[in-house]
Amino acid sequence: MSEDKSLLLGRASIGSLLVQYALPAVVAMIASSLYNIIDSIFIGHKLGALAISGLALTFPFMNFGAAIGTLVGVGAATLTSIKLGEKDYHSARMVLGNVVVLNFILGTSFALLTIPFLRDILYLFGASNDTIDYAYDYMFIILFGNIFSHIYFGLNGLLRASGHPQKAMFVTLFSVGLNAVLAALFVLVFEWGISGAAWATFISQFLSLVWLILIFIKRNKALYFTKEIFKLKKKIVLQSTAIGLAPFLINAAASIVVIVINTQLQKYGGDLAIGAYGIINRISFIFLMVVMGITQGMQPIVGYNYGAKLYGRTIEVFKKGTILATMVMSLAFIVSELVPTLVTKAFTTDGQLISLSSIGFRIVFLMFPIVGFQIVVGNFFQSIGKAKQAIFLSLTRQVIILIPFLFILPQFLGLEGVWWSFPIADFIATIIAFFFIIKEIKYLKTLIH
Repeated sequence: MSEDKSLLLGRASIGSLLVQYALPAVVAMIASSLYNIIDSIFIGHKLGALAISGLALTFPFMNFGAAIGTLVGVGAATLTSIKLGEKDYHSARMVLGNVVVLNFILGTSFALLTIPFLRDILYLFGASNDTIDYAYDYMFIILFGNIFSHIYFGLNGLLRASGHPQKAMFVTLFSVGLNAVLAALFVLVFEWGISGAAWATFISQFLSLVWLILIFIKRNKALYFTKEIFKLKKKIVLQSTAIGLAPFLINAAASIVVIVINTQLQKYGGDLAIGAYGIINRISFIFLMVVMGITQGMQPIVGYNYGAKLYGRTIEVFKKGTILATMVMSLAFIVSELVPTLVTKAFTTDGQLISLSSIGFRIVFLMFPIVGFQIVVGNFFQSIGKAKQAIFLSLTRQVIILIPFLFILPQFLGLEGVWWSFPIADFIATIIAFFFIIKEIKYLKTLIH
């Protein structure tokens, strides 16, 4: 990002900045969420309901892989924005090489540690003899390409944070569009089964990474290939991972939660209940990704203005982001209550799976109108570098509140008890988030005067 361009984050209207940064991020996040939805649709109609259940069993792996990626990528993007706000352009540039090296190390390590034990891990996650092969065949290929996906997401986040949200959006759209074409070709035409969907994801992300590398080379060929850039800097690593610890723990906790959910669903509803959750999770992911796109668009604006001590503008970004997020999640609630069966039929023609999914939709989405606020609060604390608060708020909802209810309620309500755990946890976590943000905003207002 040039110095003049970065200064616009502290001068331009908040509304126009949110459109400039959040809209491309929203489009990119929606596109990203289509990865798994496309796979699920092709797999569900070509291979059947049990294949969807097998795909759902890979969620913990996908979440934990994302957790490792966000530990580096999100923290580095936030650090870049803060450094730009502080006018520390040298440190902002040095973050790039560290992201590449760290993602290479972490992505490779994750794959090497999990592939030898993949089948046993999937059984632990709730697989049965009817679903294990589907889950294994898909996840083995995804883990094989793990290193490329980590670097791809890390560089794409940095491209967006450094003032090029449109370019980051186009790279993501390319990746998703290519994935859709390849998935249709591999699954429907070549009949490679669930492995075809995995290969489509791997190839599309690899080619997108190549495009990202070319973008960075074009921007400054000399800068990005010096030894200094790729040498890990202790301060940058510690600062990036400290900030990225919040989203890392969010995704890591999500992995644990999904494992608990799958085991409880298997216990009280069987393989098809896991498949129903897979469909519900796919649809909720679309709306959650829109909100995450909004918060990603907010992140460089909040980080810059906070670093520049423009606290009034920092608060304004939070308020407008909250309004947008609430509107999105309210739409999710309306869809889930009015047309859950129609949505489910996009994935399967199995009558029992459609029935289970429709019931789950109406209950799980019940508190979605207030979930947007909760997400924005957590990401706001992350964007101003207050990792402890962000971590606490995330773990409160996913671990401290949700997991106990997942064990308690099914004992009285059976399968529906699993579904009811979600809105109850959302309601309690939102109340806690409200008190946290009120205190923070009051403090920022004192700094303005």
